[in-house]
Amino acid sequence: MDMNSTPNANRLHIAIFGRCNSGKSSLINALTGQDTALVSAVPGTTTDLVNKTMEIHGIGPCVFIDTPGFDDEGELGEMRIARTLQAIERTDIALLLCEDGDLEEEQQWIQQLNSRHIPVILILNKSDRRECAADVAARIEKVCGKTPITVSAKEHTGIEAVYQAILRKLPTDFGQQTITGNLVQEGDLVLLVMPQDIQAPKGRLILPQVQTMRELLDKKCLVMSCTTDQLANTLEALSRAPQLIITDSQVFHEVYRLKPESSLLTSFSVLMAGYKGDIHYYIESAAAIGSLTPQSRILIAEACTH
Repeated sequence: MDMNSTPNANRLHIAIFGRCNSGKSSLINALTGQDTALVSAVPGTTTDLVNKTMEIHGIGPCVFIDTPGFDDEGELGEMRIARTLQAIERTDIALLLCEDGDLEEEQQWIQQLNSRHIPVILILNKSDRRECAADVAARIEKVCGKTPITVSAKEHTGIEAVYQAILRKLPTDFGQQTITGNLVQEGDLVLLVMPQDIQAPKGRLILPQVQTMRELLDKKCLVMSCTTDQLANTLEALSRAPQLIITDSQVFHEVYRLKPESSLLTSFSVLMAGYKGDIHYYIESAAAIGSLTPQSRILIAEACTH
């Protein structure tokens, strides 16, 4: 991986939803200015999620996600729709292409996106091929309660309006999330305890370690690192106790046993759960452990946020 690139998890994810042959792939090509997605008049050309990473002036690093049509049919079509549903889980802003018709499916997808608090931008594509685009747009607004942006991906008209709509829908905290939050400030000494095992191939560090280290340097912290077996020697060599110690969850107990009483302790996994996940929900959910009984049924699933 290019360490100078922005990881996908840190990019704004913009997914494009719509019926088969509604112009989703043409729109993503117009938005990115590249032939990112295969375009064809044959319905069902997009058979899987297509991701395109890029930088947009005023928005920053983005991932555009082209999805299969949500009206696909047959057994294979159901599998494609399942992939489209998966895209919702990592969507920050949704572009929903609308067609002239009953709009029942579009309404269902709007409800599904709204239930996840995902901003939705309605788009009426192919304006160059519609004689009464304004009438169609008015009907979409009446049925769906939102005014669609009229565009022609082929003619590249209306694309700037889409960019502006995305800017208005940006999450209020977009680009402001931090890994370490208020745990440290400028001048604090931070110790990173990083076991070097099969998860960290020779010659490189794993991404969470690199991201955390970079943020600490940006915050003007003093950063020290060591492996678990050198923790005691490292602490002895320091002139003061670290403000914060960050370690791998697999050696958390050992590090806790050796850490100075005044030092805060956390793990890379916990920091990443707060950075990319819903750690407050995780904390609330952990409280349920105290109410378990011998009759309780438990589902355990590994979810590595990094």
